[in-house]
Amino acid sequence: MAFLLLVDVYNKACENSEGQFRDLTIGLLALVMSMQLKLRLGKSAFRQALIVIFFCLFSGHAKAQVGILTNWERDIAAFEKQARQNPPPKHEVVFVGSSSIRFWELAKSFPSMDVINRGFGGSQLADSVRYAPRIVVPYEPRIVVLYAGDNDLAFGKSPEQVSADFQAFTRRVLDKLPKTKIVVLSIKPSPLRSRLWEKMRKANALIADHCKSDERLLYLDVSNALLGPDGKPRSEYFRIDGLHLNEKGYEVWTAILKPHL
Repeated sequence: MAFLLLVDVYNKACENSEGQFRDLTIGLLALVMSMQLKLRLGKSAFRQALIVIFFCLFSGHAKAQVGILTNWERDIAAFEKQARQNPPPKHEVVFVGSSSIRFWELAKSFPSMDVINRGFGGSQLADSVRYAPRIVVPYEPRIVVLYAGDNDLAFGKSPEQVSADFQAFTRRVLDKLPKTKIVVLSIKPSPLRSRLWEKMRKANALIADHCKSDERLLYLDVSNALLGPDGKPRSEYFRIDGLHLNEKGYEVWTAILKPHL
């Protein structure tokens, strides 16, 4: 109850702040609250933890304002180094996108397939467009599985811009790999970003409509399966942060996606 009150006060104080900054704060507050219960933190230690979290996040927010946090060069370079040291197989399946891809235990979900995970957490569709020549195209995959757009909307992009970035991604990949199939997963609803669901639905509709124009593109609805009878995201499919899928959530996605791989 105290956590919900804290979230409500914080949301009112940050109505004009970037959505993802607010989301990160609430997620971390939830984590600290759980720590207090599990580890029986004293009041003094709990206050100190909150101070550290807010200091780190406000510092990160300031950096994000000048674009520092949108540079994924270190992550991409790590992927390239990994590929040089242990070259992944070509003509297989590459997963790319934001943290929903990065956290996915692909080997566990698709044990009989050669799958390559190139998710980098916090990224937007435009980042996948930028880095596709380095982390997608070199592997010459037969299928690319893409999930992104969630963070884009949280940062204030319009559904139309998300759709435009998706189209840019398809051009970037298919111009080099005309025989590759691209499977795009719908932007998922989540308890933490429920306020964005209508924008997500609009972006999904635009992306799905574009996929009809090219037989190499497949839009997969992985969103509705996460909703309950009341039309709201089912909490049992999400981690404590209310944003990322847990193991049960990924099982739902896997069941939907596997027949198309």
